[in-house]
Amino acid sequence: MSQRPHKGRGAVSDREGRFATRPVEFDPEEAARRAGEAPQTVLKAMQAGSIISHNNSPDVPFDHSINPYQGCEHGCIYCYARPSHSYLDLSPGLDFETRIFYKPNAASRLLEAWEKPGYECQPITIGANTDPYQPAEKTTQVTRSLLELFEKHRHPVNLITKGTLIERDIDLLATLASRRLCSVAISVPTLDAGLKRIMEPRVPSAEARLKTIRRLSESGIPTSALMAPLIPAINDAEIESVLEAVADAGASHAHYIFLRLPHEVAGLFAEWLEAHFSDRAAHVMSLVRQASGGRDYDNRFGVRQRGRGAYADMLGKRFKVACQRLGLAPERYHRGLDCTRFRKPGQQQLGLDL
Repeated sequence: MSQRPHKGRGAVSDREGRFATRPVEFDPEEAARRAGEAPQTVLKAMQAGSIISHNNSPDVPFDHSINPYQGCEHGCIYCYARPSHSYLDLSPGLDFETRIFYKPNAASRLLEAWEKPGYECQPITIGANTDPYQPAEKTTQVTRSLLELFEKHRHPVNLITKGTLIERDIDLLATLASRRLCSVAISVPTLDAGLKRIMEPRVPSAEARLKTIRRLSESGIPTSALMAPLIPAINDAEIESVLEAVADAGASHAHYIFLRLPHEVAGLFAEWLEAHFSDRAAHVMSLVRQASGGRDYDNRFGVRQRGRGAYADMLGKRFKVACQRLGLAPERYHRGLDCTRFRKPGQQQLGLDL
């Protein structure tokens, strides 16, 4: 297992997932050769059996979601979706950001779901786990094919992304927004270009994302900002500066999520800390544990996204005060979308553009 950072990648290693069934050990010579290789991205089609995921978590602001991709080339080291690759017998580390699966039949599966007799229209979030505007979207256009259906059938949708490629779809999003059918959340966890390169290596720059927020807002699309995650002693000093920047760019709402380290993410994050911040790794983890009841991660509802204790409370107060000063609303980004306009596939329409 390599412990050296790879240029353009977030994970330091390809450590095995918790369900690994075929552990592989390379001899020292082969391990050294592989350690020097630049991991290449492999894109593969994955046919979706169903496309809408459901959850009943009380601290998640949506019940229905779609993920057009499994795995994410953006390579954010802290991504809580990394453990999903373990179910494929792949590494949540480098495999997660180099073995990307896209769902070419996502649009047809969505139509099938909407056609079911018992379907009830509720806002659907795209990008809850992996980014719908990661580099693969340029060629596969799975996300755009979904948005075309949301626009055609007037179904409310929320999008979460760090990708500036979302600007390509402003035509669809602006139409949806004019009918109160969409909102967008853009994640900006740091303004520091050097930190961004190692924390989220294949994500567009903060400057580019701020321009995207401005373009979306100027197009009439409700746009919020996510500072996700807040990492102790890494980006927590930037709370006020990030919020000032997104407010200036036109964001109307802002939210944050405390660092989450479920399953294999804890080990991957620890490797990353030692590789890039060895001088403060122990301090970072001490603060994380202070906010997690002495553990690396407290997965309880109501705690896992905000942390607990004096340190976590201090971060929350700073965020709230800055939002109040800047006029950034704290409400969830999907509030106020209209579910009454939905046109069920196959039903005859009157042809009125109301």
